[in-house]
Amino acid sequence: MQKFTVKGQSESLLPENKKWKLVWHDEFDGDTLDETKWSYRLHLMHHRHNTFTNEGAVLDGRGNLLLSLIEKDGHYYSPHLQTGSNYMDRPGEKYEDSKFIWPVAEIEKPKFVHKYGYYEIRCKLQEQPGWWAAFWLQSPVIGSSSNPEKSGVEVDIMESFERNGIIYHNNHWNGYGNDHKTAKSGERKLSDTADGFHIFGVDWSEAGYTFYIDGKESWKIDGPVSDIEQFILVSTECIGYRCGDTPSEDLKKAILPDYFTVDYVRVFDEIS
Repeated sequence: MQKFTVKGQSESLLPENKKWKLVWHDEFDGDTLDETKWSYRLHLMHHRHNTFTNEGAVLDGRGNLLLSLIEKDGHYYSPHLQTGSNYMDRPGEKYEDSKFIWPVAEIEKPKFVHKYGYYEIRCKLQEQPGWWAAFWLQSPVIGSSSNPEKSGVEVDIMESFERNGIIYHNNHWNGYGNDHKTAKSGERKLSDTADGFHIFGVDWSEAGYTFYIDGKESWKIDGPVSDIEQFILVSTECIGYRCGDTPSEDLKKAILPDYFTVDYVRVFDEIS
């Protein structure tokens, strides 16, 4: 891998044999989250997901974003950040006594969407059980057609479910119904680092997706490849609430405070 330096910040590790240009980034300096770059995802499949919250995303004053696990009255909450939104997430309004939703969800202007390039995060995974963290790319219109080139591909650059040093890469396309298709990397075991931080990235090009962990290639898939702009998510989620309103037994064992810590998120374009 080749190193790329942002002045005063941790180095990026970029794929060799290509030239790269930094086109978007957040180093999480300052005192508050930059909401010109990020918004909070609060809905899931047209419904308000009650454990997604606009609390708990804070900067520590040392260049890190802390996404917190929050407990209130026996329930758990955590933040889910994104630079755009998916059309299926925002619900519309029920029109009087009609069975229809009208007006439908308003169209949100994305804060950042992009096509192709290298997407990278440097982060430290949470320590307590019962909640997961992810760094991923999503299409605003995934599943709206049977052609993933035109409707997009969910690209899970890193998903961390357990506290065993195992992460996963996954791609999803054709929406989330009966036509849903997926490709999975299987388990990827992390090696120890001196400070507990790891770098995860994906090189998205017309030729496919190549995934990296700490500067080493960890998975590759040729396609299908999205040919549309997509947005970035840095997310956490409490386990147990997708199938009811009760936290998982593992989540109840969590000792707080606990954080998913992010040093930076960067996007690079390949240049000739």
